[in-house]
This record gives sequence, C-alpha cells and structure tokens, in this order.
Amino acid sequence: MKKAISTDKAPAAIGPYSQAIEVNDMVYTSGVIPVVPSTGSIPEGIEAQAEQAIGNLAALLKEAGSSTEKVVKTTVFIKNMEDFAKVNEIYARYFAGVYPARSCVEVARLPKDVLIEIEAVAIK
Repeated sequence: MKKAISTDKAPAAIGPYSQAIEVNDMVYTSGVIPVVPSTGSIPEGIEAQAEQAIGNLAALLKEAGSSTEKVVKTTVFIKNMEDFAKVNEIYARYFAGVYPARSCVEVARLPKDVLIEIEAVAIK
C-alpha cells in the first residue's frame, strides 16, 4: 500500500502529484526545487539554490521518517553543467559516509526557472 507524504517545510506540489510516496519502507520523493516554503521566494545563484533544494529535500525525508543518511539514490537536474563542482560541494555537506548512487543531468529548463532540482529514493 502506498502512502502520500507531505510537509509545509518543503515546497508544495505545483501539479497533480505528491511531494513523496512511501511504499514498503521506501520513500520516493518528487523533484524538489529551491523554493523557500515560508515565503515562496527563490534564492539567487546556484550555491544558494542548491542549499535550499537539498535542505527542502532533507525536510521532506524527515517528515517521511527518513533522512539524507538513508538515501540510496538521487537524481540531480541542473540548468548548467558548469555548476557541477559548486553543487557537489554543497551536496557533500548533506550526504556523508556511504554516498548514495546518483545521476546528474543538465536540462534546458526547470519549473519556475530554477537552476537545480533534486529527487531521492530512501529507506525508512
């Protein structure tokens, strides 16, 4: 049985989807963008956006009873591959020890014209 996970500590879904789904003690998040949940604002620059997006992801995982330490796979979407090193630096602050498997792709455009989006699969 699947269970929808939602929190006001991460951006609300902007379409017909759940922020995350739990099934069989696994958590599957939707893509999380760098919107400040309390204000709806978007920070300037890739470093601030990476920090906000990953922080939002961490809040969503916490609501689901998981954490960044329990993530097994992430997918990171970035607007400019030139930002890869900057994103890695911030990513490493949240994912330590045995890093999750990861894909990182450059995309033409993201929702709200943000510079980064991240999704994850985690155990509970």
